[in-house]
Amino acid sequence: MTVRRSSRHPRTCPGFLAFILLILSVELVKTSSEHDPYKILGVGRSASQTEIKRAYKNLAKEWHPDKNKDPKAEEMFIKVSKSYEILSNEERRSNFDRYGQMDENQPFGQSQHQGFRGFHNSFYFDESFFHFPRSRDFADSKYLLHHAQFNSDVLPDSHKRPYLIKVTSEWCFACIHIEPVWKETVQELEPLGVGIGIVDLGYERRLANQLGAHRAPSIIGLVNGRVTFFHQAVVREHLRQFIENLLPQRLVEKITDDNYLAYLENWHAENKPSVVLFDQVPVVPLLYKLTAFAFRDYVRFGYVDQGDTHNTRLLRQFNINTYAPTMLLFKEDTEKPVDIIQARGMKRQIMDEFVSNNKFLQVPRLVNQQLFDELCPVKQFHRRRKYCVLLITGEDQAFLPGNKAFLDFASANKKEVLRFAYVYQRQQQPLCLALLHNQAALSPQVVILERRSQAGKVLYRSVSGGWNGSEEDKYRLHEQLELLQKDPTYLSSDTTLPELNNEMAPMFLIQWMNAAYDYILQIYDDLLYSNWREMMPILSLIFSALFILFGTVIIQAFSEPGETKPRKPKPKEQPQAEEDASSRASTSSRPPKKDFVEVTELTDITYTSNLVKLRPGHINVVLVLTNASKTALLRKYAKEVFSFSGTQTLHFSFLNADKHRHWMPSLLRSATDVMQSEGHSDEDEESSDYTGHVLALNGHKKYFCLFRPVFTGDDPNDSSSETSYSDSRRKSRSRSRSSSHSRSRSHSREDGAVPRRGSSRATSIEVHHKLDRLGLWMERLMEGTLPRLRVPAWPALEETINTSSTES
Repeated sequence: MTVRRSSRHPRTCPGFLAFILLILSVELVKTSSEHDPYKILGVGRSASQTEIKRAYKNLAKEWHPDKNKDPKAEEMFIKVSKSYEILSNEERRSNFDRYGQMDENQPFGQSQHQGFRGFHNSFYFDESFFHFPRSRDFADSKYLLHHAQFNSDVLPDSHKRPYLIKVTSEWCFACIHIEPVWKETVQELEPLGVGIGIVDLGYERRLANQLGAHRAPSIIGLVNGRVTFFHQAVVREHLRQFIENLLPQRLVEKITDDNYLAYLENWHAENKPSVVLFDQVPVVPLLYKLTAFAFRDYVRFGYVDQGDTHNTRLLRQFNINTYAPTMLLFKEDTEKPVDIIQARGMKRQIMDEFVSNNKFLQVPRLVNQQLFDELCPVKQFHRRRKYCVLLITGEDQAFLPGNKAFLDFASANKKEVLRFAYVYQRQQQPLCLALLHNQAALSPQVVILERRSQAGKVLYRSVSGGWNGSEEDKYRLHEQLELLQKDPTYLSSDTTLPELNNEMAPMFLIQWMNAAYDYILQIYDDLLYSNWREMMPILSLIFSALFILFGTVIIQAFSEPGETKPRKPKPKEQPQAEEDASSRASTSSRPPKKDFVEVTELTDITYTSNLVKLRPGHINVVLVLTNASKTALLRKYAKEVFSFSGTQTLHFSFLNADKHRHWMPSLLRSATDVMQSEGHSDEDEESSDYTGHVLALNGHKKYFCLFRPVFTGDDPNDSSSETSYSDSRRKSRSRSRSSSHSRSRSHSREDGAVPRRGSSRATSIEVHHKLDRLGLWMERLMEGTLPRLRVPAWPALEETINTSSTES
């Protein structure tokens, strides 16, 4: 008998599938509604931020675990808080509206299947399977930090108290391990004044990135806005020591019998009251250090160990009870404290109240704007009027009696409405000039003022007669203060005060050194614990700076020898004086380097480009010389024009009169009006010696300015004034007549001809003296005040050469 097996699968009941889908749909709808922040807060999707905030406040009051004893109150309060976190942040709210996304680091589009996963998880196991509660304890929820809250509240507050911040996340098993130690540490440090914070790595990714925390768990210390990571074993003693090490080193000064007088008398230089704590322990308590850190800008703190044998005289002088901690507060009087507090169990709140009530001296000195704002606040209401009685005085010993009398008057007239202060006129001149009608006070003055606005507007009145500290001055000031309290309109003058100078601000060098020290500590910490993610920007900056530094050194090392090598002169184009480096330069298109000026010879090759077709606005300064005077004149010429060689519109050249001796007479003949006014004949000009003459030639506009060499020696018969061709016509005309017969041609000098007797004036002009006044003439050229001689056309250089060769 054969048995047949059916190849068909068992038929699935359609009703069962429909039932399963129905359950899944109901569970999905239920799960999505439980996590909908709009439904949790009871607002619509178009609700404004005001409506969301109002709903959150009402629900938070209703479900707060301290007020609602329902077992589900804590869970509901957390849901309300999370919902408000999402809807109060526009970016997270927009992500939820678009994608149903509740976690900002969750990828978009992933939360559509969240309901199925929630159903799947709850179907197979619940949270008690791992004994790991997903909902955070309510005790931790009050410490949760958000990005905006951290930057607006916590970061500024870290300048008054340190913060201990824990970075955690959900499903972090290591976080469970340190939780008991963390709770014990919080219970110990929070009453001392340490700020506590918790950052959820999943919900506050921006804040975690700002802190540099990229893994959980992490513990961070925050002091003065500086972030420091905790790297030791998570033990309560280590965390306590970590907080103590974050505080500045010299917050509290150790006081003994030897230094207590110097400590108390230093109130005048520091401009702060002094607090001294007496206790039995040899180490300064952390509570006292935290109090000193909070009030370090107002009060100085000292500590006395009662068990030390070096403090017996101090304990006996102030009659200190050795069985309980004692705090003494001193102001101007160093022998008697103004306030005393003694308690066996000293609390932070008691210490804060004790110090905050005595933050200022009886008569403090105004050293910055912050102290002025706190001591003399702006008037807000009529009942909160504060009148500031200000003494404008000096720092010399002669002012001490008057200052002491003002202190005695302030001590005898303590009133809530009056604040006494003094200011040094030399340190705060803008403030004093505004109150004294722009007149410096020769003697101390007293001004009564009332601030009316943060912009600096005040009403004030000066006490007549000044202040010398006499009984008459005290009576007059007391009388005016009585009148002021009866009639507020007594302050008849008004002005706007400038911001006060900060006399206690550290020097820029000290600030820079402190910042450098912080960076070095941060780099050392990152290198020690291999926090490479945070180190990359710093390392990149360091290596970039080193690369630029060494690159610059290498480039200079290779380029410097090439620049200092002497250039080979090109024949007939750029002959230079090799005897002196000052006759050469870099190009005129850039600032001069060292002592070089580039001088080009005017030849038939360079004549057209350097003169005839010279660019508009450019001037060629040409020196006329001979073969015999070439070396000396080029050296002197380069020295005189060196300061002008950086000008881009100036070019420097020289013309050899031995080669082109007819060019100068041809140029001067072209300026007919000038030549006729001076009465020179053509033959005279051709036979003249033009060595040392300098021409400023504008090739485009066809004009030139002329510099004539002038003797500047000790000869009393010779003139010593610099002149130009046309601005000293009378002198040049008389000089040309008296010396025209005494000049000799340059070629006769080369031939060794002895000059005639009448040429003693010309020979007295030494070659190196001919250009003595060229620098002044160049300054006038740059100013544009030199006369200009115009020519119809520039004479051709080659024609003069041909003419010269024909005559020879």
